Amino acid sequence: MARIGIGIIGTGFGQKIHLPGFQSLAAEMDLQVLAVLGRDSHRIAQVARQFDVPYPCTSVEQLLDVPGLGAVSIASPPFLHYEQAMATIAAGKHLLCEKPVALAGFEAYRLLETATARSLVHTVDFEFRCVPEWQLLNELLIEGAIGALHLVTVDWLVEGRADPRRPWSWYAERERGGGALGSLGSHVFDYLGWLFGPLTRLNARLDTLIHSRPDPLSGDWLPVDSDDSCQIWLELTDGTPVNVRLCTATWQGTGHRLAVYGERGSLVLANDNQKDYVHGFKLQRANAGGVLEPVEVPERLRFERTYPDGRLAPFIAIARRFLEGIRGGETVVPSLREGTYAQLLMDLAQRSHREQVWLEVPVEAFPGETSA
Repeated sequence: MARIGIGIIGTGFGQKIHLPGFQSLAAEMDLQVLAVLGRDSHRIAQVARQFDVPYPCTSVEQLLDVPGLGAVSIASPPFLHYEQAMATIAAGKHLLCEKPVALAGFEAYRLLETATARSLVHTVDFEFRCVPEWQLLNELLIEGAIGALHLVTVDWLVEGRADPRRPWSWYAERERGGGALGSLGSHVFDYLGWLFGPLTRLNARLDTLIHSRPDPLSGDWLPVDSDDSCQIWLELTDGTPVNVRLCTATWQGTGHRLAVYGERGSLVLANDNQKDYVHGFKLQRANAGGVLEPVEVPERLRFERTYPDGRLAPFIAIARRFLEGIRGGETVVPSLREGTYAQLLMDLAQRSHREQVWLEVPVEAFPGETSA
């Protein structure tokens, strides 16, 4: 197969993670980052020169017309994902997309349906699936290390947006995909399905704790209506309760902690790093009546290389899966199928909050045996 030409959309996370991530795989996977897209023509030209990318682009149409382009990696804000992803699929290009993949479940399903019909490879950057400590936790759960489950809890409490003086952006607008549910909840819904299987019921409360932020240009205070606090209650198929607390406005928050309590002991995966949501995870295990003790990650699961930005190594692992899928013409996990499932759960959480009710989760929507 000829060299794979990649286009990167986005100069934030795209420039920090997607672009260097793909370039690190250039020799191994025989690829070239051909194009990078951003709104500001001057800035995107600078980025292209910095990373030696041949084509700086300011529109999706321009990027999709680049000669030799075979795949697109989208790292723009969520409200742009659906339009950009659908254009990519319509042009016959393979797709890697950041989460959440759209703003509504029906949009995510259309992307999945269209990409599948065109036999395109597609994946979503649910990077926790590639973090060594998370992979080890998954193996222990599959082995039944703590027996039948009693309770699962998730606490992801960070201070990233606790300062009300942090400038206003699209993240402040619910209708543009802003808020903790989209940024954190999309990850949580994906890894709950990956680790524990289908969710059957859901109840949610979403709160806006900081109601205004300053405009970055004028300094005027603008309204915020996106959630920065989420409390979500769920059930697994066997009735196991799952309790989730998410907040991006907690000074000295506890970080990210997943605890799994079972009949024969407990597993706790935690990271109190407020600056990097990948670096710092530690897995502990306690047998019944014992104390929590560290579980060492085996060499076979460790990253070949770590980076100052913890997000880069797991993204590279996701990108490698994507490229291997293109080379082999095979389905990649996580894909738009998993992205659609996470979006469905986000939709249900929004509806549950509005109506203040428990809602059933359609079991048939679960990706099932495709999860990895």
